Amino acid sequence: MREKLKALANLQKVDMEAAALRKAADVHPKQIAELERELGAARSAIEAERSRVADIERQKAQLEQNITDDKDKVKKWEARLAEQRSTREYSALAREIDIAKKANLTMADELVELTKTLGAARETVKGKEVEFATRQQQLGARMNELRSKLAESETQVKQLEGQRSNVAEHVDSNLLRRYETIRKKKLPALVGVVAGTCQGCNMNVPPQLYNQLRTSLGTDVCPSCNRIIYAVEALADPAASK
Repeated sequence: MREKLKALANLQKVDMEAAALRKAADVHPKQIAELERELGAARSAIEAERSRVADIERQKAQLEQNITDDKDKVKKWEARLAEQRSTREYSALAREIDIAKKANLTMADELVELTKTLGAARETVKGKEVEFATRQQQLGARMNELRSKLAESETQVKQLEGQRSNVAEHVDSNLLRRYETIRKKKLPALVGVVAGTCQGCNMNVPPQLYNQLRTSLGTDVCPSCNRIIYAVEALADPAASK
């Protein structure tokens, strides 16, 4: 009976190692996704700044075109000014020229401020691009590290799965079926009983059952949690107890 129990305990040891690896590896995809979101947010921030620069550039180009158009218009009006025969028409055109020149001066001032704003925006983009390049490198390295750990865990799990097949061959078929049924619901499926207490649910087992486990060195089922139970003495080294 002790040998059957040891074989099952060895199988569970493999299953526990694989479960621990899977649990540890489960966090890696989430961490990678979080880093990708952070990188995406940083990239979006730069794109927003670039879009702002492009918008200011369009405003500047439009303002420059308006200034050029108004200057051309003023030149044409000034050429027509000498052709005016009536004082009324001359005064009206002169007034339009004066208004256009003042508007042109206002636009020129706006152009100066817009040029300053554009320069500052371009510097902001440059700074953010440098920051992004550094952050991208850092996050990329971290993501590669996590992907490497994930791949390593998957490799180790596959190795354990291969090892499991060999270990399972030494487990009693009836005991294995019971173990597999329980393992699908909870792990560990095999737990020891210490001083009459099941280590799976911390509930006391009937004294008669506990005595039977200690005498037979076999297994049974916990009345409370339905796990496979055994007396811890069954897996103790006989030489150590002497």
